[in-house]
Amino acid sequence: MATWQKIKIQRENGELAEAQAPVIVSASRSTDIPAFYADWFFHRLKVGYSAWTNPFNGVKSFVSYEKCRFIVFWSKNPEPLLLHLDELNEQGIGCYIQYTLNDYVSEGLEKNVPALEKRIDTFKQLVDKFGKGRVIWRFDPLILTDKISLDDLLHKVENIGDQLQGYTEKLVFSYADIAAYRKVKSNLDKNHVSYTEWTTNQMEEFAKELSKLNQKWNYQLATCGEKIDIERYGIHHNRCVDDDLMIRLAYKDKALMDFLGVEIKTVENSLFGAEPIPANAIMLNDTQFAIKKKNNQDKGQRQFCDCMVSKDIGEYNTCPHLCEYCYANVSKENATKNYKQHEMNPLGETITGK
Repeated sequence: MATWQKIKIQRENGELAEAQAPVIVSASRSTDIPAFYADWFFHRLKVGYSAWTNPFNGVKSFVSYEKCRFIVFWSKNPEPLLLHLDELNEQGIGCYIQYTLNDYVSEGLEKNVPALEKRIDTFKQLVDKFGKGRVIWRFDPLILTDKISLDDLLHKVENIGDQLQGYTEKLVFSYADIAAYRKVKSNLDKNHVSYTEWTTNQMEEFAKELSKLNQKWNYQLATCGEKIDIERYGIHHNRCVDDDLMIRLAYKDKALMDFLGVEIKTVENSLFGAEPIPANAIMLNDTQFAIKKKNNQDKGQRQFCDCMVSKDIGEYNTCPHLCEYCYANVSKENATKNYKQHEMNPLGETITGK
C-alpha cells in the first residue's frame, strides 16, 4: 500500500486537516463515479479535496488533489465524462477510462445500465473525443449460469468486439471467481442466480476460442487478477492501473514522470547506425523512448493483481447500478440508501454527503 505525502488542507468549514496527496487517483474500483458521481467528483477536484471513509474501520480521512497528475476512471456508463473531460485538460491532469462493457441484458444481471447499443455508442463518442487507447474495453466478469453457457459468452464478446473494431486496442476480462468473494456469492444467492464456478478446462477452452476470434480484431487480450497462465493463447496478465500506459499518454508531464521513476531518452544515430534501444524501453514516438527506473507495483493489492500504486477515492455500498453479482455492495438496500443520502448533499465532502 502506497504511503502518500501528507499535507495540510483547509476544509470548507474553515477547519484545518491533514490529507493524503496522491499523484495517481483511482475513481473508482469501489463504485461507479463516472456514471453517478461525476458532478460530485469534478466539483471536489476544483475545491481541491474530498473525504473518504475507510470501509474497514469507518474512520474518515481526507484526500488532497494538489499533487494529482493522473486519474484512472472505472465505469459501466461513463457518458457523463463527456461533459467534464475538458476540465482535466485545463488542469493538466491525464486520464484513461476502464470501460466495463458487458452484455447481460437478456439475463437481467445488470438491470440499471443503459441499453447495450447506447453503451457502445458512448464508447465510440469517448474515443472520438478523447483518442483511441484512452478507452479500454473490459468484459468483466465472465459469469457462467444456468442461462449463460461458455458459447453464449463467446457470442456476447464477439458481438461487442465486432462493433468496437477501430475504437479499442485492448480487451480485458476475468473469470468470475465466486467462491473467493463472499459478497459476490451472497448477492448471487440472494438474487436467485444459479451460477457455476469456472473449471480450469473451461478457462482454457474460452481462452482458445477467444484467441481465434481475435484473429479478426487483433486486440491486446489480457486477464485481470487471474492466476491461470494462458499466454500461449496470446493472453497476458493485465495491469489495469498501468504505469506503462500512463507513460505513453503523458510522457511530457515531468512531475508524473519523476514520480514514476522514468527517464526519457532520444534515439541516437551515429556513423555506424542507430544505437540499440533497450529491450525494456517504452517507445513514445519515432525519436523518443522511456526507461522505467523503479517498480511501481502496489504490494497492497490481491495476489495476482499487477496494478501500480494509486489512491482509490470511492466508497463501497454506493453504486446504484445494483448489478446482481456486485462485489462492492453488501446489499441493494444499502446502496440505494446511500445514493439517496448523496442526492440530499450532492457536492459534499464525501460521496454519501455525510
